[in-house]
Amino acid sequence: QVQLVESGGGLVQAGGSLRLSCAASGRTFSRYAMGWFRQAPGKEREFVAAIAWSALNKFYADSVKGRFTITRDNANNTMYLQMISLKPEDTAVYYCVATETWRNPRIGSEYNYWGQGTQVTVSS
Repeated sequence: QVQLVESGGGLVQAGGSLRLSCAASGRTFSRYAMGWFRQAPGKEREFVAAIAWSALNKFYADSVKGRFTITRDNANNTMYLQMISLKPEDTAVYYCVATETWRNPRIGSEYNYWGQGTQVTVSS
C-alpha cells in the first residue's frame, strides 16, 4: 500500500517555474513506477510525465517535453516534477500516481495509487 501527498503547487506568472513534490509512504517506494497527471477545468485528465522505479526510463507528454523534468529520490521516498517556462495552458490540478507495474505509463488506468492533487495556476 502506498499513500501519496503532493505539494509545491501555487500561482505563478507565465514563464515562471515551480517544483512539485510527491511524498510517498511505505518502505517499498523504490519498487513503484511513478508519474504525474493533470486535469484542467472542463478538460479530461492527461498524462504529464512518468519515471520507472530505477529512474532509468522517463516519459513525457509532448506538450511538456523540454520544459518539465521528472526525478525521484528513492532514499527519501519522494518524486519531483520541475517545471520551467510555464504557460497558462499548464494550469491544472496535478496528481501524483504510482503503480507496481505498467504496460503503458501514459495511461491513467495503469496506476492504482493516486494523490489528492495540487493546484498549479499560471497567469498570463
